[in-house]
Amino acid sequence: MAACYFDVDGTLVRTNLIQPTVYYLLNQGTPVQTALRVGKALFRAPRMAYAELLDRRTFNELLYSAYAGMSEDRLAVLADEVFDSVLRPSLFPAAKDLVEKSRAAGHEVVFVSGALDWIVRRLANHFGGGGVIANRLEMKAGIATGKLLKPVVAGPEKARIVRDHARERGYDLDDCFAFSDSYSDVPMLSVVGHPAAVNPDKRLALLARAYSWPLFDLTAHA
Repeated sequence: MAACYFDVDGTLVRTNLIQPTVYYLLNQGTPVQTALRVGKALFRAPRMAYAELLDRRTFNELLYSAYAGMSEDRLAVLADEVFDSVLRPSLFPAAKDLVEKSRAAGHEVVFVSGALDWIVRRLANHFGGGGVIANRLEMKAGIATGKLLKPVVAGPEKARIVRDHARERGYDLDDCFAFSDSYSDVPMLSVVGHPAAVNPDKRLALLARAYSWPLFDLTAHA
C-alpha cells in the first residue's frame, strides 16, 4: 500500500484560499455583521499580500484571523454552500479522473490543503472519499478564536505533515505519490518517491522538467 497526496487549490480546483473566505465573510447573520467583517478584512489586506510573498504560514494565520467570533455551527453549515457555490464550479473536469486512477491503483487518496477541514471533507466526499489534511480553527465554547490549531498546513510544513502521515500509516514514502501546482510545494513533492506537477507554475514546470517528473495539465480539459 501507498498513499497519493493531492494538493487541492490550483491542482484540483481553480480556487485559492481567499475565495472561500470571502464567501464566509459575505454570508454572516446580518448585513451589519457582514459589513464589519469585510471592513476588517480589507484593512488587513495589505499585510496579507505582503505575507503571501514572504511566508505562507503567516499568510494563513492572518487570513483565518478573519473567522474570529464565528460560531462552529455557522461555519459547518456554510461549508456546504461554500463547496456548492465556490469549489464545485471550479473543479477541473479531469481532476476526478486523476484521483480515480490513483484509487484504482490501490493507493490511499489524501487531500492536502490550507483550506478549512470542513470544506476539504466535502471535497473528499465529492471525489468518493479519502483522507484529509487541512487547517483547523481553534474553538472555544463553540466560537472560533481566529487562531489555527497546529500543525498549520502551509508551505514547507506540508512536507513534515505528509511524512508524519505516511509514517503513522506504515507507508514507505518512496512508494508514495504527491501532486501539486505550486513551486511552494516542492518540499512536499520532494519527500515522496513519485512527485508530479499538475497545472504547474513556471518555476515548478522548469523543476519538473529538469528532474523528469510527470506533468499534467488539467486546465486543457476545463
